[in-house]
Amino acid sequence: MSSRLNKALAGSLTFLLLAVVQVFPKIPLLLAERFYSGAGWVQIIIMSVYAGWLAGQMTDPVAAQRLRPRIWLLFSLVFFSQLFLGLAGIERLLMTGRLHLPLPAMIIAGPLYRGGDFFMPILFTVTVLLVGPAWCSHLCYIGAWDDLCSRSSVLDKPLPGWWPAGRLAVLVFVVLCASLLRYLQLGWAWALTVSLLFGLAGILIMLLVSRKLGLMAHCTMFCPMGLIGNWLGRLSPWRMRISDGCHGCMQCSRVCRYSALSAENIRARLVGRSCTLCGDCVAACRSGQIDYSLPLMSKEIPRAVFVILITTLHAVFLAVARI
Repeated sequence: MSSRLNKALAGSLTFLLLAVVQVFPKIPLLLAERFYSGAGWVQIIIMSVYAGWLAGQMTDPVAAQRLRPRIWLLFSLVFFSQLFLGLAGIERLLMTGRLHLPLPAMIIAGPLYRGGDFFMPILFTVTVLLVGPAWCSHLCYIGAWDDLCSRSSVLDKPLPGWWPAGRLAVLVFVVLCASLLRYLQLGWAWALTVSLLFGLAGILIMLLVSRKLGLMAHCTMFCPMGLIGNWLGRLSPWRMRISDGCHGCMQCSRVCRYSALSAENIRARLVGRSCTLCGDCVAACRSGQIDYSLPLMSKEIPRAVFVILITTLHAVFLAVARI
């Protein structure tokens, strides 16, 4: 698929999805619409052009490797800027509803504690079914900061052997804590304290471990939604495929900050379960032996489809994702 076709499809799909957001909800979800009636359509056009441009740029794997962390960080900056400005008094920057700490773990912990409000778990699940675990490498508002921390060092060593059991233990801890807080009917002060401590632990892991090892320790070892994303991602048709022509140069392993391409993985031609479809390995492989794959599709099409979907979701999330 050509760059022009990718641009046209991403732009059109973004326009269609945002038009639905503009027309059907009872409250204005687009930021421009909240300030000026009818301005949401202007925002839709701008975001559609942006999505088309981005899809065209990311058609090239090398350009995608360069752009992904930048647009990911842009999304996170917009997300947190709206939160802080909203809390400072510009309430139209915040979506109506109950505020919660912007931690990925709250996607599962929040509904368990409240006994309702399942919008975010549903959105997360639908997104992962559409683009696999790419939520964690393109759309997570916290993951962008772990990525930034990891890039302060060259990849040093892989994750320790105990990390799969460790991240499962964290998930169990989060589920039990949220359920116990609800069962004991403890107030918001207890829930806020536990959440703050959990969030602080995550920040420390980014600053101390991710920066030192050059890999995304928070996302791959600590974040419970990362593990859930990897699990749900198995239900998605998306995979990274290592072709038989791979000669084991290990260039892909040297850029994988999710520790999904060990020497064992490459020899077995099987990408590790911590893969988030970030695509950095595609740009690193000079012989073109690793790429996205979809069942029953030729080698050229899956990556183009993935680029269209992920750039569309990025533009839509940028336009409507709120606290």
